[in-house]
Amino acid sequence: MNRTVRTRAVAVLAGATLLVGGLAACEGATKTDAAKGAADGAGAAPGAPTRGSSPVEAVKASWLKTVKAKFAMAEISATDRDGKTTTQTGTKGWYPSAHDLTIKGPDSESRSVMTGDVVYTQLKTPVDGKPWMKLDLAAGGAPAPRMNEDPAEYLALLLGQPKVALVPATATDAPGTRHYRALLTGADLQAADESTKVMPEKDRRYLRESVKHLTALEADVWIGKDDYPARVVTVSHDDKGASSTKATFDGFGQVAPVTAPPADQVADFDAVLQGGS
Repeated sequence: MNRTVRTRAVAVLAGATLLVGGLAACEGATKTDAAKGAADGAGAAPGAPTRGSSPVEAVKASWLKTVKAKFAMAEISATDRDGKTTTQTGTKGWYPSAHDLTIKGPDSESRSVMTGDVVYTQLKTPVDGKPWMKLDLAAGGAPAPRMNEDPAEYLALLLGQPKVALVPATATDAPGTRHYRALLTGADLQAADESTKVMPEKDRRYLRESVKHLTALEADVWIGKDDYPARVVTVSHDDKGASSTKATFDGFGQVAPVTAPPADQVADFDAVLQGGS
């Protein structure tokens, strides 16, 4: 493999790896599950019932409504343990996980599309005339649990957590917005898996596996007057240090679903590594 091809392949792989570093929820959350959760106390009409609800009930109601939206516009800024910041701007989807994002790092910029466990990365230089590279995260077996950084997932981290508290509104908060905060230990995150039945079992199990390396999580979530999460700020701690994320979401259920690039425009990951034919 010549140096140019090798450099390009490594860069592409690095871009794809950025996306694997997040918590993808498994498929699930059917209408039956959502209806059951609503009957268990989320309230009938989304909006009014959550106003006077406890923080736990408000988060649950917002999660149920968010699950149904399926897609939203997102702007996410993530700073890793080394202080390097990466931004993602575009569409996020959940249950199943999906995205169509422009990703900007300190020294790179790329477009990434994800549907389920397959990531498509746009190549700066096409391979065999194909401008996209395909990487199947589930090739050879089930993919490792990872963060998807979508609004439903952020709410799911707080489901059933008794430590979630309502923070007094400030002048910078949008009218009708409620700010919730939780400071959770690693043990709290694992216990939460059994504290609520609103999530399908396989999704709760996947979520627990995805955060089992964390020793602590600081989370602030702003839920808008429409009961969708508008803003999220988190600081995650593990035995290697701390990383932080700031995210804003809007357009819930109003954006087009994510679609994969046409098959004739996609090169397989192995072909990219080999430099094409």
